[in-house]
Amino acid sequence: MEEKKQHFIGDQFRDQSNYLKFILFSLLGAGLFLVPVPYKGETNIGVGIMADLLETALIDFWPVFMTIIFCLSTLLAIYTKVAKPAFITRNVFLQSLFDVSNFWIIMRLLGSIFAIMTLNQLGPEWIWSDLTGGTVLYSLVPVLATFFLAAGVFMPLLLEFGLMEFIGTMLHSVMKPVFKLPGRSSIDATASWMGSGTVGVVITTEQYERGFYTNREASTVATNFSINSIAFSFVVISVIGLTEMFVPFYLTVCIASIVAAIICPRIPPLSRKKDTYYEPVGKQIDEDNPEGVTRFRWAIDKALEKASKVKDFKEVSKGGIRIVFDIWFALIPLVMSLGTIALIIAEFTPIFTYLSYPFVPILTILQIPEATVAAPAMIVGFADMFLPAVIASGIESELTRFVIAAMSLTQLIYMSEIGILLLRSKIKISFWELVIIFLERTVITLPIVVLIAHVFLF
Repeated sequence: MEEKKQHFIGDQFRDQSNYLKFILFSLLGAGLFLVPVPYKGETNIGVGIMADLLETALIDFWPVFMTIIFCLSTLLAIYTKVAKPAFITRNVFLQSLFDVSNFWIIMRLLGSIFAIMTLNQLGPEWIWSDLTGGTVLYSLVPVLATFFLAAGVFMPLLLEFGLMEFIGTMLHSVMKPVFKLPGRSSIDATASWMGSGTVGVVITTEQYERGFYTNREASTVATNFSINSIAFSFVVISVIGLTEMFVPFYLTVCIASIVAAIICPRIPPLSRKKDTYYEPVGKQIDEDNPEGVTRFRWAIDKALEKASKVKDFKEVSKGGIRIVFDIWFALIPLVMSLGTIALIIAEFTPIFTYLSYPFVPILTILQIPEATVAAPAMIVGFADMFLPAVIASGIESELTRFVIAAMSLTQLIYMSEIGILLLRSKIKISFWELVIIFLERTVITLPIVVLIAHVFLF
């Protein structure tokens, strides 16, 4: 009876308006987020092109504007903590933005201070130099601000009109046994690989908070599928001077990342994560098709049911704007503070060099030339994934440069973006768990990258 009831529930949504909403808006969302487009000699996605146009058109505007946002974010968080104004505490969204712990207030304050110092070149140069605060404020912050402005506005096209339900149901039988994940995680992976890893993490956190992922699934997707885009991968290979090897380079990254995505969910700490849904909403997903109903028919039914819930397009657009404000006011100030701190540690202290000593004999055994120089690159990517490429650019051996560049993408966890996104999300994952996953991915992917490089490329 239950199976027939479920199928009947699907039948009642099969009208023309729901079909139109599902097909038209899902195709638009897929076109903007998932379809690779040639752009300026590289491959990008629609929202990435929009972001690039916004960034280029207002290149001098974004650092100043975002510094103002950082200061507003800090002042409103302090005001909320002290005065508890009703207009914030009674609004769920504003409360989530500004009613935060003392630690995050301090991080926002530091981000504001670092941004002001960098804009005006005040104080110690090691804070605002091109290697530290300057990199974050002038290179990273504008990219994040513009990308999430474009992505946030259009992300409801992916989430609200049935595309996730359709793809998730269709790919459930593949993703579940191979990666121990629901089918909809394939959307995260594609959005990340074609566009941006940070967009993938935002999609993951949104899905967790809506009850479509368990804590284990969300942790697994965010730490294993948020691979940086094809466009960024091309930047990395260009920096190390091996542009002509881009195709084998990216294939190597994909192979190593897929192997890591199969293994990591089956070992601690991810294997020990609980399959519990976000408590305020509970479980909101069902990708298993009833007996007697084909998977394609059930996928259509679930998509139409989701599309039928969109009654007011104004509310949908508000959801996109909330994502933008959440990124601008809550995430990017932390990128400014923690990203700057991480780069200061990486550039002006020997900490990462000391931590990399165990990798010297490993790289030597794997016959990697200049192992002593290359070893810090195995660790420094935890601070920011672009730093290994900077180290590699000064190494003579092409093999070593290739391995370092590939590892910087397969390690995946880096604190300047992905790490901060996860730590401030509602997904239950700790800093030390991120450290362990970073090391696991390093150990798993290093032999694969080295093997491919030795056997097929060099």
